[in-house]
Amino acid sequence: MIFIALGTNLPSQHGTPVETLKAAVFEMEAHGMEIMLSSRMWLTAPVPFDAEQPWYHNAVVAIATDLSADDLLTQMLAVEEKFGRVRSIKNAPRVLDLDLIAYNDKIIHDGERLIVPHPRMHKRLFVLNPLAEIDKNWLHPKVGQTVQEMIDLCDNTQQAKVLAEGLYDKPI
Repeated sequence: MIFIALGTNLPSQHGTPVETLKAAVFEMEAHGMEIMLSSRMWLTAPVPFDAEQPWYHNAVVAIATDLSADDLLTQMLAVEEKFGRVRSIKNAPRVLDLDLIAYNDKIIHDGERLIVPHPRMHKRLFVLNPLAEIDKNWLHPKVGQTVQEMIDLCDNTQQAKVLAEGLYDKPI
C-alpha cells in the first residue's frame, strides 16, 4: 500500500485549509495518483508546538499508481508547487504539505530527497491517527510495529481531534 499524508495550516487559492485539502486530492489524481482510501480530516497542533502558528488540518490517503517512488515524489512536489507551497524555514506554516509515508512496504533511502517510510512518521500522531483510520494494522517495515502500536508509544502531549467533515467526497 502507498500512503501519503496531507497537511495545511494556511488558506490557499482554493480557500480554507479544508477546501485546500479537498482540492489537493483531486489534483493528486490529475498527477497519476488514484485515491483508493481516505481518512477523515484531523485538526492538530503544530509539532513542535508553537502557540503562534495556526493548527493544521491533516489527513492520509492510500493511493494506487504506476509511478516509481522517485517519480511519485516528483509529482507530489509539483502538486505542492501548484498550490503555492513555498519552502522557507523548517516547521514553518504551509499552504500544502504532501509527505510520502510508505511505498509498498519498501525501505528506500536515496539521499535526503527520498526516505521511505517517512523518517518521523512513527512519532507523529498527526500522521498515525489518520493512518489508523485506513489501516491500523499496517506494519512499519523498518520499526516493525503496527500503526496502533506506534500510536500507543507516541508522546501524549501531541494534540489532535477529528473534524466532522471527510476529506474525499468522490465515491471510491
